[in-house]
Amino acid sequence: MYGLLLENLSEYVKAVYGEDKWDDIRRQTGISSPSFSVHDDYDENLLNVLATKAQEILGVSERDFMDQMGVYFVNFVSQYGYDRVLSVLGRHMRDFLNGLDNLHEYLKFSYPLMRAPSFICENETRHGLTLHYRTKRKGFVYYTMGQIREVRTTSTSAQKSTTALRCLTSYNIFYLQQQVARHFYHKDMQIELVKSDLLGETNHYTFQLTFDNRAFSLATLAMTREEKHLPISASVLFEIFPFCIVFGSDMVVRSIGNSLMVILPDLLSKKITDWFELRRPLIAFKFQTILNRTNNIFELVTVQSVKKRPENQRKTELVLSEDEHEEEVEKRLRLKGQMIYMENWYMIMFLGTPVMPKLTSLISTGLYINDLSMHDFSRDLMLAGTQQSVELKLALDQEQQKS
Repeated sequence: MYGLLLENLSEYVKAVYGEDKWDDIRRQTGISSPSFSVHDDYDENLLNVLATKAQEILGVSERDFMDQMGVYFVNFVSQYGYDRVLSVLGRHMRDFLNGLDNLHEYLKFSYPLMRAPSFICENETRHGLTLHYRTKRKGFVYYTMGQIREVRTTSTSAQKSTTALRCLTSYNIFYLQQQVARHFYHKDMQIELVKSDLLGETNHYTFQLTFDNRAFSLATLAMTREEKHLPISASVLFEIFPFCIVFGSDMVVRSIGNSLMVILPDLLSKKITDWFELRRPLIAFKFQTILNRTNNIFELVTVQSVKKRPENQRKTELVLSEDEHEEEVEKRLRLKGQMIYMENWYMIMFLGTPVMPKLTSLISTGLYINDLSMHDFSRDLMLAGTQQSVELKLALDQEQQKS
């Protein structure tokens, strides 16, 4: 857990109950520091421990404390200035809400270890929608309700910078999105918690959102209009999207992109569920379930390590340094992308891109730079990240020589 939420708790207690009460809370929980760094990572259970002790010392219920702390969070984060980025996330509120899950994926470039929750919209009408919130963390339902309720009375300054985007955590991003949504889309929104379930280790909360959703009617009208489709051959698609996967309702893979054909040739005619596990979103890996969630970003990870081609083995040994040989290199292939239903084929096409945190991951899976697609920034990101890593190592070596 990043320190932004912990700092919000401490600031809330000090603002409402006084610094003496905060000192009592942190001392009785064994916290020596009076504040938290919003960029640092802390124990996952620390906030719940502090909140429980605060409720005991202050003599308030869990619901009241978490609710009011959620309300306070709206003003607390305004000092960091999230406005500009969040203001361009969607043209309408429905676009914004449907993009909640995807925003976490963008943040993973800055926070690769973030344990992001999952958000799914369904039952959409012109009067609102149902929002499903799934997380493996507990104790934030009332906190969420406080944040969402406060959005009805709070607006934020659009003149502040976006540097606080780096402070987002898997907890607060949902709350802040709801708060800013009302400001940018000028909607009065009612939110009700209608259901709460525990599915294994995952907490599943269902919210009913009621607001003016006339944009849904416009989107439906746009989908029903007749359009002229330009014919395009499947071979061109597989070249453009070298890591795509086409599978039918039986989950059997019918076709794969050119690069996947090189490193996973045996995937054809096999069930995709036997070769890949669905990492995100947190839903069942079934055809109909995927069909209802095509607005989400999907992340697939191979069940087993990708076997290197024999001719690559010696090259790989030459490229990897001694330190990298000693590291536990991730050899499973991670693909992130979009699921699209192809009506003419009665199948789903997964348009994926490899997720490679560093060059060694590319090498360990038997891939080359030219295996990545040319039309996006996959190659640029890979090479830019490697260049930055070299520059940071050089700077570190220079500092060590000086000292």
